[in-house]
Amino acid sequence: MALTIKEKNKCQWDLVSLGEVMLRLDPGDRRVWTTRAFEVSEGGGEYNVARGLKRCFGLDTAIVTALADNPVGRLVEDLMFQGGVDQSFVRWLEYDGVGRTVRNGLNFTERGFGVRAALGCSDRGHTAASQLKAGDIDWDEIFGRRGARWFHTGGIFCALSETTPEVAIEAVTAARRHGTIVSYDLNYRESLWKAVGGKKRAQEVNRRLAPMVDVMIGNEEDFSAALGFDVSGLDEHISNIETAAFKKMISSVVKEFPFKVVATTLRKAKTATRNDWGAICYADGSFYEARPREDLEIFDRVGGGDSFASGLIYGFLSGQDAQWAVECGAAHGALAMTTPGDTTMATLKEVLQVMKGKGARIAR
Repeated sequence: MALTIKEKNKCQWDLVSLGEVMLRLDPGDRRVWTTRAFEVSEGGGEYNVARGLKRCFGLDTAIVTALADNPVGRLVEDLMFQGGVDQSFVRWLEYDGVGRTVRNGLNFTERGFGVRAALGCSDRGHTAASQLKAGDIDWDEIFGRRGARWFHTGGIFCALSETTPEVAIEAVTAARRHGTIVSYDLNYRESLWKAVGGKKRAQEVNRRLAPMVDVMIGNEEDFSAALGFDVSGLDEHISNIETAAFKKMISSVVKEFPFKVVATTLRKAKTATRNDWGAICYADGSFYEARPREDLEIFDRVGGGDSFASGLIYGFLSGQDAQWAVECGAAHGALAMTTPGDTTMATLKEVLQVMKGKGARIAR
């Protein structure tokens, strides 16, 4: 097996994530600028992975983040309680009453429908999580004295400010020192990186982190924008040509970086509510492909990639092989996109049924 994972009896947590948790405001069937009511939930790329592993797969997970101590922050806390992720390492920063020095991130997200694409509008400047800096977190306490089998973070957290990449590097270094598996989702977001140096800065940061990553997750845009690899021939379409091009790219990636596993979802968005969906994983020198699903009906696509990551990670943490892991990730991601919000509402039983190809006939 590509990964040597510590036994659970030696660790308090199966996985610890580092990332920002925002309050998502969903206008339902309306637009952000026409609605008069929002439904709220919590979400964040790195957090969603920890929550999926807890709520769907029943593993013990924790989140390292920061929040401003005000009613909005406490609402995010209350939502995270429902998700069951351990909040022992949430840092609470004093709120000045206005938000001039620190605040909580907001994410307004439309689900999209048909030819109208999903739309996100983030409001996350100078948030508490973006102000985390090296030295704020006792990583030896987390990975050493208490123990974690797996650590997950990604490019969204690193893009938040000038200090967050140093926090990620400090965390990954400590995780490796204590024998913890490290996964990283490149998750390139142009809107985040453009204010702090754009693609050039993204590649500088991600190339510093990449040599310390065991499991790298990302699509063709991520590998191009965040790591600088040639992705010609990749057109976001699940086909033999696209898959071959992806395999060629990954073959060059693993020659430069010592990744033990590389994984991505394969998606063609025909409309906002109908996608072709699949996934592929590289491990132990071979490629493993999940069964492609054509015309997958989408209710809310946000968080599908994070749910893929949590299913993939669950496969490896539970001792399954790479083929099972990528099938689990693809099935979980598909299910997560059938419900509202960033985070999963699926059960392990449902994931296993989808993996077996069971249909959607009503269960009574």
